[in-house]
Amino acid sequence: MPDGTWYCNDCRAGKKPRYKDIIWVKLGNYRWWPAEIRHPRSVPTNIQKLRHEIGEFPVFFFGSKDYFWTHQARVFPYMEGDRGSKYQGNGIGKVFKNALMDAEARFVEIKREREAKEAQENDKKPPPYKYIKVNKPCGRVQIYTADVSEIPKCNCKPSDEKPCGFESECLNRMLLYECHPQVCPAGARCHNQAFTKRQYPDTKVIKTAGKGWGLLALRDIKKGEFVNEYVGELIDEEECRARIRYDRIIDAGPKGNYSRFMNHSCQPNCETQKWTVNGDTRVGLFAICDIPAGTELTFNYNLDCLGNEKTVCRCGAPNCSGFLGDRPKRLCTSVSDQKPKKKVKKRRARSEGKKQSEDECFRCGDGGQLVLCDKKSCTKAYHLSCLDRTKRPFGRWDCPWHHCDVCGKNSEAFCQLCPNSFCKDHQEGALRLWAPTGQWCCQEHDELELRPAADSREAEPPFADGHRLPKSSQKA
Repeated sequence: MPDGTWYCNDCRAGKKPRYKDIIWVKLGNYRWWPAEIRHPRSVPTNIQKLRHEIGEFPVFFFGSKDYFWTHQARVFPYMEGDRGSKYQGNGIGKVFKNALMDAEARFVEIKREREAKEAQENDKKPPPYKYIKVNKPCGRVQIYTADVSEIPKCNCKPSDEKPCGFESECLNRMLLYECHPQVCPAGARCHNQAFTKRQYPDTKVIKTAGKGWGLLALRDIKKGEFVNEYVGELIDEEECRARIRYDRIIDAGPKGNYSRFMNHSCQPNCETQKWTVNGDTRVGLFAICDIPAGTELTFNYNLDCLGNEKTVCRCGAPNCSGFLGDRPKRLCTSVSDQKPKKKVKKRRARSEGKKQSEDECFRCGDGGQLVLCDKKSCTKAYHLSCLDRTKRPFGRWDCPWHHCDVCGKNSEAFCQLCPNSFCKDHQEGALRLWAPTGQWCCQEHDELELRPAADSREAEPPFADGHRLPKSSQKA
């Protein structure tokens, strides 16, 4: 059992409301009203006995001080500074005004309580795990060991300043091979044995804000320097087929070293590299930029999400994709640094009957080997590299065009020039008319090429799969 406070993945991703959350509740024809989610044991007995369904929870309405059982579909989170609609000077308006004041005061109180609790947990130790120095094989997984005669020999000399160092021209290092002490010409002066000698820079496990535990650099780390080895249990396909299919997987959950605490980032300062060490494949983490002391160490998980469930990314990077596994967004650059845009190629229209997938990548516009969307009405195709993947998705896969860039829900408004799309709640103001083709596109495309439509009534934003929303259902 986990020690201390523990939250499930849905709560961590913000998908489920929690007790003591301040929310807005909608009942029938009444206005949205501020309330607090209460634990069933903390409400009066008569409220506990009221008829309710599984999944419903009691809420306490501010102002009126009433209770009611409701469910997640009828609520949305209260944000600091919310005022709701304008209240009149009549009786219900005064009650609503008092409710807003009570909700704001309670929100501040709960926020301080949670911040104080989080500060106390910073001093606690991370969840228990077994610290190991090298990978531990499980089941039928084997650790490979090469014969000394098969290990490649580099051309470094013992007289070099730092033979085989990360700034040298060591052939083994260039080919991602670690030198062997019995083979390397530099002998004991060789600087390419960091995996075997476990030459890691000083680091410290810390509690981060909103991201759980993390790893902090205690000294300056140069670009290209070895940071740590990703260590854990080596499990085979038989033990992990319920999760993902590969030949061998490193699971750093129950066992591992400090690298297991490194968080994901869409703008990381480290990267993973597969190295050959004494005949076996090992995974190392290397700095991709100069890292000052006191900086959190991160790398891109390149998470391969199975199914359509997505986990919210909380890295806070300027180019954050919003969800783990999605390709990070491009940062805006100055006009002088921008490369000339590729000519937008015309894609084949959908043919009736059997679905005809497009033969060009929807992100970059080039051809080649493409991954096709499995959604029945979607013809989009992508390069694996444009999806930031190395292997094809496993099972049914819906392309990024069908998930809102903001919240991950099903999209209803689609950019016709790239995979960006938006759900019903976030489509307002997200798309503009692209003058050259008259298609609707998102805000990421060059504003100089955008101009407003002459008559907005004749150019409505596209609906699902490129169809236009009927005018009768548009908001006034």
